[in-house]
Amino acid sequence: MSQEAAQPQQGGIEDFLRQMDLEPGDYDRFRGQPGQEEGRLFGGLVLAQAIVAAGRTATFGSIHSLHAYFLRAGKPQDPIDYTVERLREGRNFLTRRVTAVQAGHTIFEASVSFVAPEEGISHQAPMPEAPDPETCPPWWTTIALPRMQHLPPEMAERMRSRLGRPIDLRSAAEPTRADDGTGRLPARMVWGRMTAPLPEDPVLHAAALAYFSDSGLVATVAHHYGLWRPGGASASLDHAMWFHRPPRFDDWVLYVSESPAAHAARAIMLAGMYRRDGVRIVTVAQEGLFRAPQA
Repeated sequence: MSQEAAQPQQGGIEDFLRQMDLEPGDYDRFRGQPGQEEGRLFGGLVLAQAIVAAGRTATFGSIHSLHAYFLRAGKPQDPIDYTVERLREGRNFLTRRVTAVQAGHTIFEASVSFVAPEEGISHQAPMPEAPDPETCPPWWTTIALPRMQHLPPEMAERMRSRLGRPIDLRSAAEPTRADDGTGRLPARMVWGRMTAPLPEDPVLHAAALAYFSDSGLVATVAHHYGLWRPGGASASLDHAMWFHRPPRFDDWVLYVSESPAAHAARAIMLAGMYRRDGVRIVTVAQEGLFRAPQA
């Protein structure tokens, strides 16, 4: 194992907890601070803050699903106002609608559902084989060449410095490429772990898993086709998560994604998260917009 792979990415966990510390207002309203210095607002941050806002109004149960739309690109520094509507107060299920507004524009909307514990059926497909996370290199190093070789140096460095924070992200398999002659469809496999322990708050653990779920997911397709060259573009359009177990993110989680279909500049990504013992804890689905660089 290389010395670089042995050192987890440092920093970021304090910023993450600060970002999740939403300021409460009247009538189930909350204000979040993105805290980004530049660039486009990270969708995973909005997902995470929306879960915290919804979770602070839940009276029982744990999150079991989230269905969200990214409606408009957000700004990296302006505060985000979240309004939570209590759509359902059942005996077993709670449903919340979360709307995020920034600078007077609605940028995001989601439905978040919580459920009380219940005994019942249980099954899952086995976890794919993967190397031990401690032996895997940082994910950014596996995409650095050849797909990033055409990026301006400052842009490549900015991407490298951001990837994974506050998550130590390790590549568990060689990323697929459209021109590698294998004919494989886009796929990605990474390990992820928070760089420091989270507080014992299931809402924060769910928020961290949502943050992780959007960390590089579009790369499943974007890297495959080399769309990160100047002139290319990629963006998340919507995002869905199903939590099969009460959320915990205090150890390595294997994140496996694939894209079974794409057309008209849009691709679907399907993914699963697994604990180290092989238990599937989350399923993710996202549609992304992908535009190739013009000649």
